[in-house]
Amino acid sequence: MKTIYLDNNATTMAAPEVVEEMLPFLREYYGNPSSMHTFGGQVAHNILEARQKIASLLGADHDEIIFTSCGTESDNTAITSALSNNPGKNHIVTSRVEHPAVKVLCENLAQKGYRVTSLPVDPEGRLDMDEYEASLTPDTAIASIMWANNETGVIFPVEEAARLAHEKGILFHTDAVQAIGKIPVNMKKNTIDMLSLSGHKLHAPKGIGVLYVRKGTRFSPFLIGGHQEKGRRGGTENVPGIVALGKACELAAVNMEKENTYVRALRDRLENELLKTIPQSKVNGTRETRLPNTVNISFEFIEGESILLLMDQFGICASSGSACTSGSLQPSHVLRAMGVPYTMAHGSVRFSLSVYNTAGDVDAVIKELPAIIEKLRVLSPYWATSQGTCATA
Repeated sequence: MKTIYLDNNATTMAAPEVVEEMLPFLREYYGNPSSMHTFGGQVAHNILEARQKIASLLGADHDEIIFTSCGTESDNTAITSALSNNPGKNHIVTSRVEHPAVKVLCENLAQKGYRVTSLPVDPEGRLDMDEYEASLTPDTAIASIMWANNETGVIFPVEEAARLAHEKGILFHTDAVQAIGKIPVNMKKNTIDMLSLSGHKLHAPKGIGVLYVRKGTRFSPFLIGGHQEKGRRGGTENVPGIVALGKACELAAVNMEKENTYVRALRDRLENELLKTIPQSKVNGTRETRLPNTVNISFEFIEGESILLLMDQFGICASSGSACTSGSLQPSHVLRAMGVPYTMAHGSVRFSLSVYNTAGDVDAVIKELPAIIEKLRVLSPYWATSQGTCATA
């Protein structure tokens, strides 16, 4: 059975070119780049080349790039650094729809005495920028707003948010894990202080990430214990991962137009056909300012996990907008923040495409999903009640 992979916001396939680029650094050039001998030290220039490729995709300077292990580490580093460098300020501004890498960290900091403002979003998943501006106070150390939401694909006006923060002398960070490689980013044309990205979201392997830190930004390292990254992140460099991420960023720059034409067209066809053929279905999040690869659809009166299990029988991989927590089904915090009714939020599915998807992949979902939804609704007492009938046994 062919695997139809439509879960690219969760993780991506490592591009074949990326794998080829990193293999020599697992086999032949495996030395420690901090070594005095040539065998190890020779890979230092490969790290620099990768750093330059990543900087080029971001419109940044290479010495503004700090290598980390993942987006979560980058997010944690940015926020804790801002707090460390602003000891007189104990306020953080964020949103209710952030990735857990930011959301859970801020909840943890709140338990330690920090004041956290988590801004609401409207039913389309958008921020009220007037409310955001009003939330910035003299004791705000940092505002952290994601560039694009991982569940709905909604894009936030982070460049404007950074400008408003700077007008009040406040640092601004964005989790851009889902945005990089899908939409253009140019750090020379904005005032964002720190930005996080993760390699495995743009066809590099897992275990490598980046924190961009603008020149002149006061910074405190999260991992201490080595001179690596100019003392900004201790730990022996993940050379294969770094080289792979550099190649992935190089490919992302080439594929940006394809993301916004070919991938967008596949996504739109999938979305439109499902809405047309499946009654009581709805797209979650604005359809105007959204990543080109992402659609989150709710199917009323059924559970997303059941949809995923039945799609899996056809080799179709996607994600649900709900999660089993402590034995009870809880909808996604993103959909709850948007005010999506529980009867819709429980039945949400996220499809996230990539340049490696085909029209045949989309055709398979369009063919199989309507029957899956119909089957599950027949079994659902909630659907039967909504239709004024009794559920069948």
